[in-house]
Amino acid sequence: MDRIEVAKIGDGENSLNKNERFVKQITPKSEDFSRWYVEIIRKTEMADYAPMKGMMVIRPYGYAIWENIQQLMDMRIKDAGHENAYFPLFIPESFLRKEMEHLEGFAPEVAWVTHGGQEELEERLAVRPTSEAIIGSMYAKWIQSWRDLPVLINQWANIVRWEKVTRPFLRTTEFLWQEGHTAHETAEQAQEETIRILYLYKDFVEKELAIPVIEGKKSVREKFAGAEETYAIEALMSDGKALQMGTSHNLGQHFSKVFNIRFEDREQNLQYVWQTSWGVSTRLIGALVMSHGDDSGLRLPPQVAPFQVVVVPIALGDWKKDVLPWAEKINLDLRQKGIRVRLDSREEYTPGWKFSEWEMRGVPLRLEIGPRDVKENRCVAVRRDVQKKEILNLDSLVQLVPDLLRDIQTSLFHQALDFQRRNTHWAEDYEEFKETIESKKGFIKAWWCGDTGCEDKIKEETMATVRVIPIRQEEEEKAGRCVYCRKEGRELVYFARAY
Repeated sequence: MDRIEVAKIGDGENSLNKNERFVKQITPKSEDFSRWYVEIIRKTEMADYAPMKGMMVIRPYGYAIWENIQQLMDMRIKDAGHENAYFPLFIPESFLRKEMEHLEGFAPEVAWVTHGGQEELEERLAVRPTSEAIIGSMYAKWIQSWRDLPVLINQWANIVRWEKVTRPFLRTTEFLWQEGHTAHETAEQAQEETIRILYLYKDFVEKELAIPVIEGKKSVREKFAGAEETYAIEALMSDGKALQMGTSHNLGQHFSKVFNIRFEDREQNLQYVWQTSWGVSTRLIGALVMSHGDDSGLRLPPQVAPFQVVVVPIALGDWKKDVLPWAEKINLDLRQKGIRVRLDSREEYTPGWKFSEWEMRGVPLRLEIGPRDVKENRCVAVRRDVQKKEILNLDSLVQLVPDLLRDIQTSLFHQALDFQRRNTHWAEDYEEFKETIESKKGFIKAWWCGDTGCEDKIKEETMATVRVIPIRQEEEEKAGRCVYCRKEGRELVYFARAY
């Protein structure tokens, strides 16, 4: 038999010593979610606090996750016809001031360079809070004719925003991201690009990160400074708060008029281009922790895990002679199959310690092999998603492991989707809304009249905001009334408290 499921972890050479269960104690997330989150990030060595307030050092384990995210996302962006470029970190103050709405939107967060060496600069330089201004100035030089369009450029870069309240990966003074900036002939093409990227993000987050999202438009209050429309994907974290995972902005002709980005159209008339911008950041790593993590640590989707499999030889008897060669063969065979695998043959740690360490680090699949396993031509596989053991035949291991990894990826998505569905509620009136946001948390679907006054009051009184206005409005028997003012509801929206 190739696979035998073992419902319960039993005794024997592959069982854990209960006293070694946790390498480093983690606060239960039901007890203190914020503390649990920070402890996981630090104890799994994903990141650490930098000496400068509000900044973090992304350690190799965390950066490996980002590299996998970056690689998978970059492939999708390029497959959609975009090219990568790089623009300066510093932006002249005059560029930002040309677009005052943009500057005012970021003004409290902008970091300024005032001196170069010992000399005071003639003009302050902003440390990139986003790149619309500098990219707009370059597009004005590069775009002359309709033949130059569309311009489809993306850059991978760092961003600096002087945040008052920070948390590793979710909100830090400096973070990493990709930002796409495109220019088009028509408004229709720009809108098509905006929506295309929104669904590219949705597909990526759901398939690669195993996190279900709700896609839609932002309210006027929540949209990006300088955009005509902002669209976003929103996910529900396991504490019931929402997290904005990515945004796609239709900039219209706002920046093109400011930076004079014009082209000669097909009728030889001068026109302003239509633009978009869009991005996701290292915030996605924080979402992985909060969506999938449990009291034992991380649970990483195989698609982005630094190690998809860890092989642990059991150090009993003459294990270096009897067991280690088999473990090394498993390691080599899986690597040749394209699987990211780690062989943990360290002698200074017990098998039980290793089991707990890799469980905390969220490795999707652990393969344990001891002397008895070698004799029976098998190994024990432990799935991190469901904490279940399976006995695998060594002869078919290379064929079985990819199937197991796909099962784990799918399992994590469906667990998160089930959580989202169980924690999405309806609210017919404001009293029900307030009771739900306090007692149940999660997403609240409700009708809204579209008045920013109602939106502001709801935020002020409950700390809940309009997360998205779904693109595809759900069909109801009849339209409801605004959850706050009771006027006729214009749109069905998702509210939540958010990070």
